[in-house]
Amino acid sequence: MMNSNRKVQSTNPKKVRPKNLNLFTIRMPINALVSILHRVTGCALFLALPLLLVTFQLSISSASKFQLVQDLMHSPIAKLIVLGLAWSFFHHFFAGIRHLAMDVHWATTLIKARYTSKVVFVLGGLATLLLAISWVF
Repeated sequence: MMNSNRKVQSTNPKKVRPKNLNLFTIRMPINALVSILHRVTGCALFLALPLLLVTFQLSISSASKFQLVQDLMHSPIAKLIVLGLAWSFFHHFFAGIRHLAMDVHWATTLIKARYTSKVVFVLGGLATLLLAISWVF
C-alpha cells in the first residue's frame, strides 16, 4: 500500500516556455499560410454563395431588376467584393489542386512544397489580375 503523505519527486522538472499570445508576431511558413488560406477562402466562398444566388435570382426576375443589379455591379465597392471573391475562388482552386497532388505523394519534400506554395500564390494573383484587366477593356 502506498503512503499518500509521501511526495513523489519528478525526475523531469517542468520547463518554463515563453508564451507568445500575439498572433501577428508569429511568422508562419508559406506552406501553412497556403493551407490556412485554402480553408479561409473555402469558408468565404461558401458564406458568399447565398448572396450570389439571391443576386442572380433578382437579376433574372425582370428587366428592371436586371438593370438594378447591373447598376449595383458597376459601383466600386461591388467590383472590389467581386474581385475579392474571384481571388478567393482562384486561390482555393489552385491550392486544392496542390493538396490533391500532395495526397498522391507528388511534391511532398519541403523544397517542392515551398515551391508549389509560391506557385499557388502567383497563379491566384495572375488569374485575378487577368480578370481585373479583362473587366477594364
